[in-house]
Amino acid sequence: MLHWPAGVGGKGVLLSGDQPYVCMDRKWVSFMWSYPNMIPLGPAAIRGVVKSLKPFNFDRLYGAFPEQVVSADVKGAVNRSADRYLRMIGG
Repeated sequence: MLHWPAGVGGKGVLLSGDQPYVCMDRKWVSFMWSYPNMIPLGPAAIRGVVKSLKPFNFDRLYGAFPEQVVSADVKGAVNRSADRYLRMIGG
């Protein structure tokens, strides 16, 4: 992951490969250990991803592939997604 603080007119951009991963529904992201094998990331690692992003300002998240962009409420999408994901995996 790369944080570009000057991106989007100084609002900040995250360039992520797979953590967090931009979902088809751009209001959500996902957290997987292995995307090809659909193996979820564990609870401690998910919390670590979210915690590591807290200090950064960002208003856009670009995923690994073209058109994988979260361009609204990005921090909300990350936090909402982590909460939902943790509930679903029992973490």
